[in-house]
Amino acid sequence: MTEKIESKQDLSGYITGQFLLAMPHMQDPRLEKAVIFICGHDTNGAMGLVVNKYLGDLTLKGLLEYLNLPKDAMKRDLPIYFGGPIDTGRGFVLHSDDFTHPGTVSLGNHIALTATIDVLQAIAEGDGPLDCLLAMGYVGWGPGQLDSELHSNRWLQVEADHEILFHLPIEKKWEMAMGKLGITPEALSEEAGQA
Repeated sequence: MTEKIESKQDLSGYITGQFLLAMPHMQDPRLEKAVIFICGHDTNGAMGLVVNKYLGDLTLKGLLEYLNLPKDAMKRDLPIYFGGPIDTGRGFVLHSDDFTHPGTVSLGNHIALTATIDVLQAIAEGDGPLDCLLAMGYVGWGPGQLDSELHSNRWLQVEADHEILFHLPIEKKWEMAMGKLGITPEALSEEAGQA
């Protein structure tokens, strides 16, 4: 049974805590069939992490080596995700809220975000969050930009799902998230939703 992650969406239309799904006609190849978890959305813009694309073969072990951090007590290795094309040298850990650190930001509904080296070491040593996703880079939008892109049918939004977010193989996330809307990708067209 999948656990639904309810969003922090309010009446003003902000979609923090939801998935954004790239429409089939997405022009940017880096975001083709992307599933993005929206970490923040307000009047200042939006920020999210792509949760269904790996950053090559890079893993936590390789990242720790690159950062010259100890990996002797390593008990857990994880792939690194391509979080998005912005600030690709910056890392983020999207995780279950069973781990907290002074730098952890709660996103609600048992999901948190931490962007410190301490969380990487805790994960490697087996003391980190139960569920986590490590990403380099992010996707960002300026004030009103995401709203405009949603209105021009570049993205679909759907409630996030814990199982899809943390446990589904990356090649199935986009299609399964689309399925939550009750539609098949083949049914979508560039004109979807336009009058």
